[in-house]
Amino acid sequence: MTDIPVILSRVELADWRAVHSWASLPQVCRFQTWGPNTEEQTRAFVATAVRAWSESPQRRFAYVARVGGEAVGMGELRVRSREQRQGEITYAVHPRVWGQGVGTAVGKALLVRGFEDLGLHRVYATCDPRNLGSARVLRKLGMTWEGRHRHTALIRDGWRDSEVFGVLEDEWRTLASRPPRD
Repeated sequence: MTDIPVILSRVELADWRAVHSWASLPQVCRFQTWGPNTEEQTRAFVATAVRAWSESPQRRFAYVARVGGEAVGMGELRVRSREQRQGEITYAVHPRVWGQGVGTAVGKALLVRGFEDLGLHRVYATCDPRNLGSARVLRKLGMTWEGRHRHTALIRDGWRDSEVFGVLEDEWRTLASRPPRD
């Protein structure tokens, strides 16, 4: 699924500069409610993500994606309901590595964490309908398009719809047992 080896590690305070290298770029946050970030906003985001690792019960798992030791993206898994065993994944990748499989590798690692480590039943993700690259990544991960929620977020150019993709634990087991596909 990936062209280059990607390692996920817990986000650390020292990662803020690397995170800022993409969180400050208009093309990265074009479809998001945040950004382009100031340095202060990125530091605050990273500090909150680091603190989440010590919360109990932990509901937020934030990782930095590294290629050759360099931070090139982030991914998060959020447990939205422990009772219903539901989670959500998100990711952001530096544009210089777009199209190289980094987003797919991050997504796959987050799904492994959700299903295999946390025992979730369903994991979902959303993306702006105009974000064709993100939708491609979600489909590559084996997630099923479940529909569109209208006007879910107010962003810089108006109200944003959200495409919803999801995968269930039995579907994940089937996907995980198959050889990778391009």
